[in-house]
Amino acid sequence: MNKKIRDKLAVLPDQPGCYLMKNKHGEVIYVGKSKVLKNRVRSYFTGAHDGKTQRLVQEIDDLEYIVTSSEIEALILEMNLIKKHDPKYNVLLKDDKSYPYIKITNEPHPRLIVTRKVKKDKGKYFGPYPNVYAARETKKLLDRLYPLRKCNKMPDRICLYYHLNQCLGPCEYHVSQETNQEIVKDITKFLNGGHQEIKNKLKNKMYDASEQLDFERAKEYRDLIQHIESVMEQQKMTLNDNINRDIFGYAFDKGWMCIQVFFIRQGKLLERDVAIFPFFDDPEETFISYIGRFYLHQNHPKPKEILVPIGTNRDLLKELLEIEVKIPMRGRKKELVELAMKNAEIALNEKFSLIEQDEARTIKAVEKLGEVLNIETPHRIEAFDNSNIMGTDPVSAMVVFIDGRPNKKEYRKYKIRNVKGPDDYETMREVIRRRYTRVLKEQLPLPELIVVDGGKGQMNAAIDVLENELGLDIPICGLVKDDKHRTSELLFGDPPEVVPLKRNSHEFYLIQRIQDEVHRFAVTFHRQLRNKGAFQSQLDEIKGVGKKRRNQILRHFRTLENIQKAEAADFQKLGIPEPVALEIVRYFKEKPVDDSVED
Repeated sequence: MNKKIRDKLAVLPDQPGCYLMKNKHGEVIYVGKSKVLKNRVRSYFTGAHDGKTQRLVQEIDDLEYIVTSSEIEALILEMNLIKKHDPKYNVLLKDDKSYPYIKITNEPHPRLIVTRKVKKDKGKYFGPYPNVYAARETKKLLDRLYPLRKCNKMPDRICLYYHLNQCLGPCEYHVSQETNQEIVKDITKFLNGGHQEIKNKLKNKMYDASEQLDFERAKEYRDLIQHIESVMEQQKMTLNDNINRDIFGYAFDKGWMCIQVFFIRQGKLLERDVAIFPFFDDPEETFISYIGRFYLHQNHPKPKEILVPIGTNRDLLKELLEIEVKIPMRGRKKELVELAMKNAEIALNEKFSLIEQDEARTIKAVEKLGEVLNIETPHRIEAFDNSNIMGTDPVSAMVVFIDGRPNKKEYRKYKIRNVKGPDDYETMREVIRRRYTRVLKEQLPLPELIVVDGGKGQMNAAIDVLENELGLDIPICGLVKDDKHRTSELLFGDPPEVVPLKRNSHEFYLIQRIQDEVHRFAVTFHRQLRNKGAFQSQLDEIKGVGKKRRNQILRHFRTLENIQKAEAADFQKLGIPEPVALEIVRYFKEKPVDDSVED
């Protein structure tokens, strides 16, 4: 613990608020809240912790805190700060799941659509549905029952849906707002559990049609009834009422938490959401924070009520979400909460082995690599590789690994500008100079380790630029391949020496993954440039094909393979004279396209 943190710990207030942990680069890596800031923040720096909490504490170089007037203010502020800073240790509040909903749009002539995005646009949303098929089948049924408009943009004339009695034709005929609202009201009632009433009405119409010997119409009603039964009544009823509610349960162990959410719609269990993540705070407070983010920042529509386990701060959640929050003490609702808790416990136990394997491959491998090289844990690793064939189209590529995982948003490609011929060392100098000049200029995060694909020469070139030109002190290691192009040795130090790594260790697999990834990225980029160059260079050799015609041919045919397959008439359609078209065909028949790529 540094003096800066020690001084701040000494003056922490015993009031509610939020705290922000920062690393040595000034980046916010964790945001938390507490009813008593002094107790919570100090707890990180005292006593024993599990491995993941130790990693967090080791990265903390500074901290800030914001005092609030109440716990609810602290909770809201915490969620907003997480959304703003996206701290890497607050992974629990990220969610890449999206469920389909049925939406009635808020338009003069409303439409019925299936969407995964829930917005505050005054539209009516129903769901979530177990999958997109279930949502689409329900929409298809509603389209047959209620004649809302179907087109995205209002057409000039009536369409087939009007003739099928599935649209009122607002494009051509006047449809009042009262009529539209009446249809919306009926659809809302249907989706909120009123389908049984609709089914009974259709049965009466079916019997009436049958008595009037209109068997074709009776069959249509029968088919609709069967469709309602198959779409709306597939699942076993879980509750006797039709209240939309979400049921939460959670389990935690070894610093990990699993939260299960059951979506109850129209009395049926439609779907569940499962989240497993590491946590660093009090489990009950983590659970409440998750629920808050679940509705307010992940945009899940709020149901009429939610059910939570005993021990949850019901009043805090109720004030935050502004919906009914209940802790059932008996009956079927209590059983469903217990079922969610049980599912969470089972899922957590099943995932522990996978979680441990993933940690061993990533963050623990990064920590071990830092220990082997005797440097700080390299949370951010940047790796470089060059690619060229006898000096032609030289390129370089950089990949970024954060905590042992590739971050593809930060990958970069470089066309080499100033190096003539196959000079790998000068290529490395140029790309290192360009990369870290920009990093310094734009104040981007610096890596804790740089990896170059190559041996002592590439390492020395990179070190010379970093230290002597840019004044940077960043550890650099080199990766040497064997005669089968596989990772063979890790070089490090001054002068560079082989670092002994066990071939079956996770840290060796990590550097192997890094080397394979940067090589793949560089070769792919080089291949793209070669293909583009092959386009231009081969066409330039043909008499009668100048720059204008060359670009015209490239835009039309796209690839050399398409050009090779084309006939003279295909080129003449572009306005190219017949003699030139025949010359192009002759050229590519005598000189076939070379598809080989040397890695």
